[in-house]
Amino acid sequence: MMGKRREKPELLVPAGSLEALKAAVIYGADAVYIGGEAYGLRARAKNFSMEDMEKGIRFAHDRGTRVYVTANILAHNEDLEAAGAYFKELKTVGPDALIVSDPGIFQVAKSILPDMELHISTQANNTNYGTWRFWHSLGARRVVSARELSLKEIRQIRDHIPDEMEIETFVHGAMCISYSGRCLLSNFLTGRDANRGNCTHPCRWKYAVVEESRPGQYFPVEENDRGTFLFNSKDLCMIGHIPDLFAAGIDSFKIEGRMKAALYAAVTARTYRHAIDDYGADPALYERNLTWYKSEIGKCTTREFTTGFFYGKPTEDMQIYDASTYNQEMVYLGMAGAPEADGFFALEQKNKFCVGETVEIMKPDGRDVSARVLEILDEEGNRQDSAPHARQRLRVRLSAAVQEHDILRKDGKTAAAQEEREQGAR
Repeated sequence: MMGKRREKPELLVPAGSLEALKAAVIYGADAVYIGGEAYGLRARAKNFSMEDMEKGIRFAHDRGTRVYVTANILAHNEDLEAAGAYFKELKTVGPDALIVSDPGIFQVAKSILPDMELHISTQANNTNYGTWRFWHSLGARRVVSARELSLKEIRQIRDHIPDEMEIETFVHGAMCISYSGRCLLSNFLTGRDANRGNCTHPCRWKYAVVEESRPGQYFPVEENDRGTFLFNSKDLCMIGHIPDLFAAGIDSFKIEGRMKAALYAAVTARTYRHAIDDYGADPALYERNLTWYKSEIGKCTTREFTTGFFYGKPTEDMQIYDASTYNQEMVYLGMAGAPEADGFFALEQKNKFCVGETVEIMKPDGRDVSARVLEILDEEGNRQDSAPHARQRLRVRLSAAVQEHDILRKDGKTAAAQEEREQGAR
């Protein structure tokens, strides 16, 4: 059933793991999109087993958050029959929508999941209002706009489609050099099909030009002190342009990044949640908090930012430039379990931290609380001076109160300097 358009845009956040899903939900997502173990375009992400998918959907639904499952590969013959079996499994765990791009997969999904919302992926190259009308006539509720569209074009689409038909648009995250992700570089260079979920990201590699009569002599295409990067684009970020996104009539603001850690899901969800709510409540409030949004959004691992195609064809600032090195403002330490009577809480450690070190407790309400690490215990209760082993299960006590699902992080520059000092001492 088609419903009314929502009053405020939905915030749609990616999750590549159960931990990231919980972070997205707790930190403000209206909806989360995830991939199962098949038919999504992030085969190299952790993705969700059917058991974890069921747990994640239950966790989200208990908190009023919707969950969409990706099945947006460009299918080959052998995919169709297996997709039917997969969709029957999905029916038992109850996601709110399925994201597809292939018409054959769409028809299979429609026959097996007749009551489920079907959303059309950006992978289907959705660039005009006729496309929205076409998918609407087949029963799709939502279409994800191609990343190559301007805000003016999206507004034109909104004005030419039924009111109940929804527009979902990427507003943050990595950009693909190819048209809406349809790329053959990975196939050609590595034999891994980007359009079936196995992209090896050769657009991020270094390239040079070799002249036929001078083999072995490499001439840079464009170079700086960190190398030559021919296809790299900056990361999309529209946190400073929320009023324009509202004005374009977009129904769902989508964050890219299913291969990112829970810290990314939490930071993007919390920042865009505050920006959307502030603007919806009072545009002047949004303007007053703009500095905070821009500062906060850079605290997870990112490249440099761009506004992509939203204001017309991008200039050289988005095209060829060095994006091989991520900016890392904060390092993810883990998500806190429920506090215990003695002040300890459980934590699965993600990066190294030490007793006596100052860390930051990231709260869902927007607060960041500094705290000193007082004690670290292993699973047997033995004290440790540091937690150097990733994924170690610990009990931790800090100098400030921690709530379940709070995220612990620390300054990335301080961490890098500490690591350098330790290596020099060895």
